[in-house]
Amino acid sequence: MDNRNFQLGNQWSTVYYPVKPSGFGVLILGDERHFVDEEASFWNQNAGKREILSNLREAGYTLFTSNLYGKHWGSPKAVLLAAMLYEIVMKNEILNPKIHILAEGMGALAALKLAEELKGKIRSIVLINPILSLKYHMEQEREHIFFYKKVLGEIAEAHEVDRGTVEREIKEESLPEFDFGAPIRIFHILTGGRAYKNARACKNLLSTLQQKPPITETYMLPEKAGQLGMEIARFMSRHEKVL
Repeated sequence: MDNRNFQLGNQWSTVYYPVKPSGFGVLILGDERHFVDEEASFWNQNAGKREILSNLREAGYTLFTSNLYGKHWGSPKAVLLAAMLYEIVMKNEILNPKIHILAEGMGALAALKLAEELKGKIRSIVLINPILSLKYHMEQEREHIFFYKKVLGEIAEAHEVDRGTVEREIKEESLPEFDFGAPIRIFHILTGGRAYKNARACKNLLSTLQQKPPITETYMLPEKAGQLGMEIARFMSRHEKVL
């Protein structure tokens, strides 16, 4: 797979090049297992993610991603680094300035904040099993106190505050407004109990929105996940009519 790895903000980043470039770019924001180092990334080592990468490269997309400090939980410094990555890629690659965002799990937290920062520069957003709100997510984790404490510690470390402060801020968190003018496609891959609970949490959150943006939810069984890359490419291509 043709790619270029480089460091930005002491974090490794990579650009994956298509076989026949279409001129459109996709920023990938990964979940808790996501990583990028000097030689590889989770998305080119994991079979399922590698297939999505392959499908999108075959569709002509230039894809780029960063390590983003590991388990970032949508932290301000991760969002800032993602914005810096966008600027660097735009300067060094021949791409349309309006990009697609592809995010999984906790990557959605950064994606929604970044879309607000880059308003007008986002063409579409695709979310896979997303965490849309720390508040909603931690309410689910309370059922399992061990995981709740573990995740709370990760969030506190990522946001560089103490546990008490982050717990208070999560309880007072306002819900995302999705006010950035880009269509959103959410894929729920129903792999087990946690995935079903997360899908319900997303649906409940979206039902609270007063002015609902163009959001489409799709539910997929694991055996159909092999079609995900092509489904994502088709969705993105529908939002490339206006350059």
